[in-house]
Amino acid sequence: MPLLDRLKQELDRAGKAAQDAFDDGKTRLEAFRTRQLADKAAQSLGYAVYRAKKSGRDLDAATFDRLSGTLETHDTDAARLEAEIELRRQQSAASRPSSGAGSSGSASSASEDYPTSAS
Repeated sequence: MPLLDRLKQELDRAGKAAQDAFDDGKTRLEAFRTRQLADKAAQSLGYAVYRAKKSGRDLDAATFDRLSGTLETHDTDAARLEAEIELRRQQSAASRPSSGAGSSGSASSASEDYPTSAS
């Protein structure tokens, strides 16, 4: 029975690691797309200012407010997602040394137990 319990624990751990990787990838993709929206909003704002100045006038307040509001929204969302990614990265790095030490020791002993054909 202890072998089955150990197997279940390892499968649960592998499943959690896979889910974490999936969630991280999903967040990274969302951050990338949100950053692209912020870039497009900044580009639209820049074009609007350029066209207004080129025609000898200032950009009207309503257009500026609309475009800068869109830019601010996307920029804030992208920054929040990027901070979430960084937090996950830090949490992952903090948890690795404790779990990584045990697994690296077994990998080196396994390579010592089974010599390669070149030896």
